[in-house]
Amino acid sequence: MTDRDWHEARLIPTSGIKGSEEKERRATSALLAVMGSVREFGRVLTQPLGAPSGHIETFIEVPFALGDRKVIPDGLIRVTRGSKRWTALVEVKTGTNELVQEQLESYLDVARVEGFDAVISISNQIPPAPGVHPTKIDRRKLRNTALHHLSWSQVLAAAVVQKEHRGVADPDQAWILGELIRYLEDRNSGALEFDDMGPEWVNLRNAVVSGTLRATDSSAPQVAASFDGLLRYVCLHLGRQLGTEVSVALSRKETAEPALRLQSLVALLAETGRLEGAIRIPNTVGPLLIIADLRSAQVTCQVSIDAPETGRPSTRVNWLLRQLRTAPANLRLEASIAHQRGPGAAELLDKVRSQPQLLVADPKKAPRSFTIAYAQPMGRKRGRGRGSFIDSVISTVDSFYGEVMQNLKAWSAPAPRLREPVDHEAESVASVVSADAPGESQSIAAYAAEVVPPGTEQAPSTVHDQGLDGVVAGGA
Repeated sequence: MTDRDWHEARLIPTSGIKGSEEKERRATSALLAVMGSVREFGRVLTQPLGAPSGHIETFIEVPFALGDRKVIPDGLIRVTRGSKRWTALVEVKTGTNELVQEQLESYLDVARVEGFDAVISISNQIPPAPGVHPTKIDRRKLRNTALHHLSWSQVLAAAVVQKEHRGVADPDQAWILGELIRYLEDRNSGALEFDDMGPEWVNLRNAVVSGTLRATDSSAPQVAASFDGLLRYVCLHLGRQLGTEVSVALSRKETAEPALRLQSLVALLAETGRLEGAIRIPNTVGPLLIIADLRSAQVTCQVSIDAPETGRPSTRVNWLLRQLRTAPANLRLEASIAHQRGPGAAELLDKVRSQPQLLVADPKKAPRSFTIAYAQPMGRKRGRGRGSFIDSVISTVDSFYGEVMQNLKAWSAPAPRLREPVDHEAESVASVVSADAPGESQSIAAYAAEVVPPGTEQAPSTVHDQGLDGVVAGGA
């Protein structure tokens, strides 16, 4: 990166940027310049894509010849460590501009000819699952070159986490990274957040309410994919605040075949009118389940936690209540028992606080787990802002995690305790006394004096006959 390139990539006020092409060029220059200048940030973005941990160089608008035409990618990244070199071409889109299949495929052809390792696309499109590119590409072009995608939300989240939580060693580099964050957070930069559920949202919502939605409707897959994109954005949004990696909870089959997740979500939407998904937050009691019920117009966040394995049923309920001292009173609590059929005992937290027995359906059966749910009204609009579906989901997740989930701790059995030292001689005498003189309230000394009066010598055999062989053995 030359001084002139860096000067052009300075993060100037976004009010002076006009036109989508100019926004894309400035965004590319700013991002690549900071990746090459702030080592920690550059590594955070490139290492998951297969780059080694080495020196990062970035370039803007490097021309390549492809047959009889010229191809100019938005940028190029080169990472060098010893004799190993990793190179990737970069394509950038801002605002509502979407990636173009023909353009990406031409960059893949250039990468194949030049022997480059990857092509990276950056846009506001959020793929429904990790490793899934938002643009359909001819698979034959991916045999020798990898194709990766980063959303601007993902880039912003990585920048915030690195600066605010992990740290940057050099103060000047930290300032530069802060300027990139300020730039990307400005809406004039074209690096937008997730802000639209898609053009089919209103039609699908109305079809669910009227009961006319079918799994074969064309609107269902589009909205289902948008909802999974929203889940990924929620992960980035929450991870940015927590300083950790938050991910969508998927089964092994869904991870291997993302199409299965989309199919199951479409079927669930057609059958129940609900959109569901779970996210994993490190070191929490379990996945956070997000449910959007389009029929009842409610967004629900819930989590399940295992009950203590010891104690009476009411004791186990009180254990949970102690962790929910500051939680909202309208939380819904449900207790589940072993081999349960159907729903368990359920009640609002406000009532359970005064009557814990409301969660005990059968005093002889202790709860095995508890489910904590928090519901809020669902927004109806497809975009962002007051009354929007996206904002209602984000605000419900933030409230539930901040007021409830981050305060929950899993139960752990108490550590085993050492036994107190035992006086074996006294224990032996006490056992003899309890065996030979049950029901008597005399002391051990009095009982022994009665059997063997003071000043009397008696053969051991006589003592044995009177049942004090334990005393003799202890004295020996």
